[in-house]
Amino acid sequence: MKLENKVSVVTGGASGMGAATVRAFAAAGSVVTLVDLDEKDAFRVAGETGATAVIGDVSDSAFCDRIIDDVVTACGRIDILVNCAGIILRANANGTTDEDWRRLLAVNVDGVFYMSRAAVRHMAAQGSGVIVNFGSIWGDVGTAGVVAYCASKGAVHQITRAMALDHVEDGIRINAVAPGEVNTPMLSSGHLTPPTAKDLDRLAHSTIPMKRLAEPEEIAEVVVFLASDAASYMTGAIIPVDAGYTAR
Repeated sequence: MKLENKVSVVTGGASGMGAATVRAFAAAGSVVTLVDLDEKDAFRVAGETGATAVIGDVSDSAFCDRIIDDVVTACGRIDILVNCAGIILRANANGTTDEDWRRLLAVNVDGVFYMSRAAVRHMAAQGSGVIVNFGSIWGDVGTAGVVAYCASKGAVHQITRAMALDHVEDGIRINAVAPGEVNTPMLSSGHLTPPTAKDLDRLAHSTIPMKRLAEPEEIAEVVVFLASDAASYMTGAIIPVDAGYTAR
């Protein structure tokens, strides 16, 4: 298997693309620790996959340090970190409060940085490691109504590029996946009126060249590839998985 006996940590692993990544990693042979605030779903996914669930907030740097240290203590190393934890706010600038702005950046940006900083300390010492960050198509091309989310994903892309260059000589590869529209709870969250299945189908047909939403498992397979030795010559890359959206 592609990730056999690799020790991995996946944040945001309780639902959506994070849960799909946990399942794909477990199927590929990895020893997985999933991190999430959602205790119920985290333990459900852990029970289904054999992963270890840890409950906590990635915006807390001390928590991030402790989780990575605990994994290394228990397993002797950390081979892979996947930063999938994220939240969205559907609002323009005038609809974004100071608290909204700080919370979204704390989870989407600080969490990626804190987890990555904790991981590279150990990865550099062992001379190897892989980090895969979850960016977004909105990290490179803007859209209306999600200003804080766009800003956060742009930051994730730049963290990916800068840290890849910082740590290439440590034997660490750092890349990001940039999904388009994916059939996850986040896609439907935050709207004043939640979209129906027909609404989402119309969205897909009007905006996506393939005229369908991605399934979380399709994104997870790309993450498995980036985490595996099959991507051994890749670092600092932002890989769009968007059915051709940004090709236009």
